[in-house]
Amino acid sequence: MVANDNRNPLLYRLKIIEKENMSSNLFPGVQIVLVEPTHPGNIGAVARAMKNMGLEELVLVKPNRFPSVESDSRAGSAKDVLGLAKIVSSFEEALKESQLIIGTSARDRRIPWPGLSPKHCAIEVNRSFSLGEKVSLVFGRESRGLTNEELQRCHFHVNIPTGLAYSSLNLAMAVQVICYEIFQFSQEEQDFPRPDWDMPKASSVAIEHFFDHLEMTLVQLDFHDEENPRQLMTRLRRLFNRIRLDEMEVNILRGFLSKINKLRK
Repeated sequence: MVANDNRNPLLYRLKIIEKENMSSNLFPGVQIVLVEPTHPGNIGAVARAMKNMGLEELVLVKPNRFPSVESDSRAGSAKDVLGLAKIVSSFEEALKESQLIIGTSARDRRIPWPGLSPKHCAIEVNRSFSLGEKVSLVFGRESRGLTNEELQRCHFHVNIPTGLAYSSLNLAMAVQVICYEIFQFSQEEQDFPRPDWDMPKASSVAIEHFFDHLEMTLVQLDFHDEENPRQLMTRLRRLFNRIRLDEMEVNILRGFLSKINKLRK
């Protein structure tokens, strides 16, 4: 491993984590989010897949049944991951501190979104991790995946290619593929130059407050018709998510919107 943080901040950070013996979690701040998982056995299998690849932060959004004996049985030696799993009541709560959100999607969308292969997903995750950003990798329901609204809160969508004859992946298999690519990429000597940037990326909760404020202002200006939205907010979400606003930029934009609100009144 390279110890020069100026040349290789990713490997440097991994080296420090190993040196300080910070449990077996090689990627603190990178979380796997399961939205409304139905089968408790899948949760245990996901925990095992995560721990195999050095990820240990698991978030469960309204699980159907957890904890359970079946989850513990399928987890094997990853019961500690289950024990530390965070259970939340909403999609928004799961992501509120996240600065990079990547959602899994198995189908094309009416409005295309920035997409990643599993390998390119690993690059983005390791890049954000090397900068100390909070990352969420979001996996949807076993039966129908993520909703359009949930996917629109993501910066990227990742799709796992499969053979045409049978394209359905088990939840734990999908998590294993993504986690494997993240771990494999972390072992390579990649050079992520430190960006000359003065502010951290905005959190998901700050971004959502901005979008609420933006929509309210557009309605106030009679520019946006809530009864006939015509995908306006979806396209604006895609625009701003592609930019990945920082904290100061969000504050500036919201200040600008607040001034418009006052003038409109």
